[in-house]
Amino acid sequence: LTRPVAMFVGDEFYQAEQATIFRKRAVPLTVSVRLPEPGMAVAHEGYGIPLLITRDRNGAAHVFLNACTHKGAKLIDGCEAVKAGRLSCPYHAWTFGVDGTLIGAARPETFVNLDKNARNLVELPSREAGGIIWAMLDRHAEADFSSMDEALTADLEAFDLPRQHLYGHKQFDLKANWKVVLEPFLEGYHVQRLHARTVGPLFADVPNVVDKLGRNLRQISGKVNFTPDCLDVPGENVHASVTHAYNLFPNCVIVTSPYYISVMFLMPNGPDRTVVDYFMLTRRPPDNPKGAELYRKSFEMIIGVFGGEDFYAAEICHAGLKTGALDTVVYSGLEATIPIFYEILDEVMKP
Repeated sequence: LTRPVAMFVGDEFYQAEQATIFRKRAVPLTVSVRLPEPGMAVAHEGYGIPLLITRDRNGAAHVFLNACTHKGAKLIDGCEAVKAGRLSCPYHAWTFGVDGTLIGAARPETFVNLDKNARNLVELPSREAGGIIWAMLDRHAEADFSSMDEALTADLEAFDLPRQHLYGHKQFDLKANWKVVLEPFLEGYHVQRLHARTVGPLFADVPNVVDKLGRNLRQISGKVNFTPDCLDVPGENVHASVTHAYNLFPNCVIVTSPYYISVMFLMPNGPDRTVVDYFMLTRRPPDNPKGAELYRKSFEMIIGVFGGEDFYAAEICHAGLKTGALDTVVYSGLEATIPIFYEILDEVMKP
């Protein structure tokens, strides 16, 4: 099975993806636990668009364009979530509620016939399910949340994803196409080779079991110690012997581990650039020194594996594809999930 290199390095294909996927359909933005309490807000620019994600006083999530409706200044600049009942523009101090309503303008008597109701923040269609917040990036496009799937949401609820603790977050800015960054998380062919000195010895060199959940993909793979009877042991941590890896179409990856869950958003910013938000979620905050050390080492390890190995491989792969040495790339039987993903991509991109 092969795919043309032009789909990874060409601006024409990138623009087609933007028009048919990233601007026409809802995309996953971030994890719900980034805003664990009502009255919180966080700025988000991973897709190259200034967004503001909030949780109102009733706990509902909202996604707005991060632009004050006076002169467009960003209300929040930075990537840290803030706890605030209201948001004040740093330019002229217009104040908004976390539900987007304009509460007040400084010196309102100086405006002629100012209609505050017409100057609320611009809200984008959004939904929250299974611990993930999705949104439309184009305010003028018809809302399409068809990539969300009930079976997928049920799986994420079973992992208790909406109620996990956000232990760590790191952002990467990669010189690679988003699909090149995604591919390692759709196959096990690289694991014992690229990760030979880290996690490779933990995994069996065999194909994954793959299921389609709507447009989303679920992969289940046994580790080297896996036998079917492991699943029948009372109280057994199934993640010690089985790894679940999900692709939330198009560009979110979720991977389970014994003590934490990794969630990544691979956000295209051009045919040659991908911004990745990585989140490590744990069942609860560490409550003793041993737990704190375990989480610290786990975070350092996974950042080293994903950042230093998977993302490094994506960048050197993309650099090689740009040389023009190949017209097509070829996939093995241990990479069979990748063609399945591209079949879904092709179907969605049809005119």
